[in-house]
Amino acid sequence: MDDEGIDLVFKAVAHPERRRILTSLHKRSGQSLFEICASSLAEAGQPLSRQTISQHLDMLERAGLIEATWVGRTKTHSAKLGPLRDAVEAALGIYLKEK
Repeated sequence: MDDEGIDLVFKAVAHPERRRILTSLHKRSGQSLFEICASSLAEAGQPLSRQTISQHLDMLERAGLIEATWVGRTKTHSAKLGPLRDAVEAALGIYLKEK
C-alpha cells in the first residue's frame, strides 16, 4: 500500500462517526442508507441527515473500507477491513513487531 492509500484509510477512520458506521457495518453487513441513519440515531442519540451519512459513506468507500452493492433498488453497504489491516501494517508494522 502506498502513502496516499495509507493516508486515505487513516483519514477515513479519524472521524468518530465514520468509525461508528464502520463498526455497525462490521457487525451487520448489507445495511441500507436508511438503516445506517436509524442506527446513528439509536446508537449515538444524535440524528444525522442522509446527506451527512452519505458523505461519510463516500469517504469510507474511497478508502476501500466499505463496499456498496445494489439489491434491487436498494444500495447496501458492507465493511471491508482488509485495507485497514494493510494500512496499519504498512504504516505501523515496524513499531508493532517484537524486538
